[in-house]
Amino acid sequence: MKETKWSKNVILVDADYVDKVAFDLIVNFERMIGRQIPQADMAQWLECVALDGGLRAGGNEVQVVLLHDKKQMENFKPGKFEELDGKAFSGQLGEFLISCIKVEEMVTMDDLFIDSMQIIANAAEVSRLVVVPDAEHIYNKVRAGLKDADPDKHITILSMQPMQGGQFRQEILGYSLMAALGIHSEEINCK
Repeated sequence: MKETKWSKNVILVDADYVDKVAFDLIVNFERMIGRQIPQADMAQWLECVALDGGLRAGGNEVQVVLLHDKKQMENFKPGKFEELDGKAFSGQLGEFLISCIKVEEMVTMDDLFIDSMQIIANAAEVSRLVVVPDAEHIYNKVRAGLKDADPDKHITILSMQPMQGGQFRQEILGYSLMAALGIHSEEINCK
């Protein structure tokens, strides 16, 4: 990963964690709003994440790195990592290039995530980084790992609830997932 040529804009995701959060949202909102909720639209979710990270419409290139231990994301479409790896799509924000990296036996997801985050944050060519960690478990490591990041870099952490301090912006992960799952605020407000 150290030899990788990075785009100006990078999204780093703990894909197993995001899939679990999507499952929890599906189960809870199906009960709340009384309808079946489809799998999350991967492309729509990634565009929402990029928007949360401050990216605006245009001819941007966004590199997406999905770290995973499982074979697929059960609650996203498409969700199979071997189908997603090396693929790209174009949207209103630009082109999204997807790479999937499986956690190997010699390293934990937490260590791989933190190491990857630091490599990307320290890459000279990266100016915008959006990080989607399992914040409930490794937030302190994320915060410590970014404490020496270049203050001119635009770094955003997405988590399910606001977390304490850090040299970065924070956004709520649930909003982008709800959009990708097709859940609208009117449905929630009516119940």
